[in-house]
Amino acid sequence: MHVIYGGTFDPIHHGHLRLALEVSDALAVDRVHLVPCHIPPHRGDTGATSAQRLELIRLAIAGEERLRVDDRELQRAGASYTADTLRQLRQELGAEAPLVMVVGTDSFAGFDRWQDWQQIPELAHIVVVRRPGAELPENSGAAHLLAGRRAAGAASLRESPAGRVLELDPPLLDISATGIRERIATGRSPRYLMPDAVWQRVQALGLYGSGSANGF
Repeated sequence: MHVIYGGTFDPIHHGHLRLALEVSDALAVDRVHLVPCHIPPHRGDTGATSAQRLELIRLAIAGEERLRVDDRELQRAGASYTADTLRQLRQELGAEAPLVMVVGTDSFAGFDRWQDWQQIPELAHIVVVRRPGAELPENSGAAHLLAGRRAAGAASLRESPAGRVLELDPPLLDISATGIRERIATGRSPRYLMPDAVWQRVQALGLYGSGSANGF
């Protein structure tokens, strides 16, 4: 079973990393592939370039065998659409291999606004990680999709290549990239919210206004 977890990762932090490992445990898979997007279609410019975010991810996952980075979206021009990535992966993996994409409840709530969203369940299973305070709008496309395709359990995702939606409610660290960027920009240290190697590199590159941050 091939599992991808996409996002901006601007910057990557312990919340992202812990979530990926929780998904690895819940789905009983050896690998979770982090897929940083090049140009996020639903938000403004990133605080770090694609190359910088990729470097930070590689620093963050160094030595963790269960996490890999897949930079395919960074190699494509234009906005990063999940459907395009899934089509490419489906071609590589073949028609029968189970393919899983991981998304938070907050992002999944707007699923019916994604590019080619109706095709996505035909390409992959969807694992929705519940986030505190995030709910699916009643009668939304996401709510109907979950109700109609709800998986019986994690093991059931191995029984077919795509088409099921599984909700997970793992323990999550309440850390946000937005909060980290704001903290750095106002001169406060984000240490212990992200790996030390990532914070050191952020400072070396002067990202997110780190020139005014309070040291290590």
